[in-house]
Amino acid sequence: MSVFEILELILLPLAVVALLALPVYAVITKKKSGKSMRRAMLMNLCAFAAVMLFAIAVPAGGLVHAAEATAAASGTSASGLGYLAAALAVGIGSIGCGIAVGNAAPAAIGAIAEEPKVFAKALIFVALGEGVAIYGLLIAIMILSKL
Repeated sequence: MSVFEILELILLPLAVVALLALPVYAVITKKKSGKSMRRAMLMNLCAFAAVMLFAIAVPAGGLVHAAEATAAASGTSASGLGYLAAALAVGIGSIGCGIAVGNAAPAAIGAIAEEPKVFAKALIFVALGEGVAIYGLLIAIMILSKL
């Protein structure tokens, strides 16, 4: 193993982790005000752009061999679209779940604070929102079982 391969295996992942952890460090060390949060978000976006540019400028080409690449690329475009469909089912289902729970949970907490007897009803509405992500996961499992 050459020195370049060792650097590629060790230093590239460390650089990526350091660039992505930088905004988290900025948020932890500063007070959580609007200005510092905007600054942290901007730093996170800049770190993400730096990681993407770094990945484009320094490709990790020595880690993949031609025999492995041809074996991995033997799938058809239909299987690729199946994987994309499974990913979209889980991703969009999870986003929908987040929106539903984000709207239902505060309303349920407010209703429970006013009247504790409505706990079961409020819990049902929050659970219905979480069910959307489970349905997306089930659809993805069904799609992947057909590939």
